[in-house]
Amino acid sequence: MLTIDFEFMQTRDGEVVLDIGCGEGRHSWELCKRSKCCVYGVDIDETSLKKAHYAFYLLEKQGEIKGSWILAKADITSLPFKDNTFDKIVCSEVLEHVPDDIAAIRELVRVLKSYGTIAISVPSYLPEAICWKIDRSYYDHPGGHLRIYKESELIAKLQRSNLRVYATRRKHALHSFYWILRCLFGVNNDRALLTSTYYRFLVWDIYHNPRPVRVLETILDRFFSKSLVLYACKTGTLS
Repeated sequence: MLTIDFEFMQTRDGEVVLDIGCGEGRHSWELCKRSKCCVYGVDIDETSLKKAHYAFYLLEKQGEIKGSWILAKADITSLPFKDNTFDKIVCSEVLEHVPDDIAAIRELVRVLKSYGTIAISVPSYLPEAICWKIDRSYYDHPGGHLRIYKESELIAKLQRSNLRVYATRRKHALHSFYWILRCLFGVNNDRALLTSTYYRFLVWDIYHNPRPVRVLETILDRFFSKSLVLYACKTGTLS
């Protein structure tokens, strides 16, 4: 399931792309499938990086990878890259976990080339606020969510770091309901009947992608999306 729409970033052959907080590699795989770019998948979690490595191995074996890839462990607030290294950056569902999100944004801008583009997604305000109200264990644990973003707040933070937002999208409304169910019946309770049934529906939807469900989710995304996605361009040198 992809949160970032790559048509808004227009990745080209030969470009160098950073997927920060890549997890098990879902966006990194897609980037390498689309073009002959070089993707750096970076995460702080070693287990996720090992899973990403295995997934890339399988995809290469099947001949699905066009681009090249490198996986590395690093902290978003202290990246081991020179200034102006990347043409594009993907930062999906990461900033809400970072204690100093301003430092993280400035570091991403530092390694992004002038007039390069970045896609940032965070949990949308309303469903996130509901989950926080229902069950504290949803966010109050090591590695959990540290803040809830309003769209205007995140845009302001990006603008202060010389990023110009040129597109905004909302995604995955159907997943908002899943997490609310998880909070109602226990975040760590995988056996609750309603929650597990709805999860099976989401898996079925991902694999089959039926048009009526896409139409429904597109409507729901307008007011109850799970993720807010901002696309921005670096306007100059970070001061």
